[in-house]
Amino acid sequence: MFPHWEYVLHELFGPVRSVQAHVTTHIPRRWDESGTPYEATADDAAYGILELAGGIVAQINSSWAVRVHRDELLEFQVDGTEGSAVAGLRHCRVQHRATTPRPVWNPDLPASGAFRDQWQEVPDNDTFDNAFKAQWELFLRHVLRDGPWRWDLAAGARGVQLAALALRSSAEGRRLPVGDLAAPEPTP
Repeated sequence: MFPHWEYVLHELFGPVRSVQAHVTTHIPRRWDESGTPYEATADDAAYGILELAGGIVAQINSSWAVRVHRDELLEFQVDGTEGSAVAGLRHCRVQHRATTPRPVWNPDLPASGAFRDQWQEVPDNDTFDNAFKAQWELFLRHVLRDGPWRWDLAAGARGVQLAALALRSSAEGRRLPVGDLAAPEPTP
């Protein structure tokens, strides 16, 4: 999942500067279409804390063992010093620092307000097509017109780099910096 997270975060907020990850297999025994059990050979969960340019922090979890208790099946929460955003596939909610209620915490009393009601819905100002279809259309236009392509090999390499660093972070149990990719040497 880290290559997908990389391009979403890079396009929306900026480059990833560090990653701390935990990957694991929650469901080690699975069943195929005919009901035959087999041992899992791939992780089914990835948990990441990513620091982006500008000090933005993104915490993203992907797990087949999640029971959804949120507004959408997929949601990204991104927190920064000026505010936070929770973006799903269909909706986005924000809370700016200036409109954040003063927190009062008393473990002896129940919370007095609904926290979700304190966020603002970002209004839809356009009708958006299926994202995969829209990207294919952009690619086909690029091929037919022989024009530049925004998502080049370096964009794909950033995703591979983040995935490799996330696996290393998980294995070593520590946060790792994500550096800029080195420019390729010119071919003579």
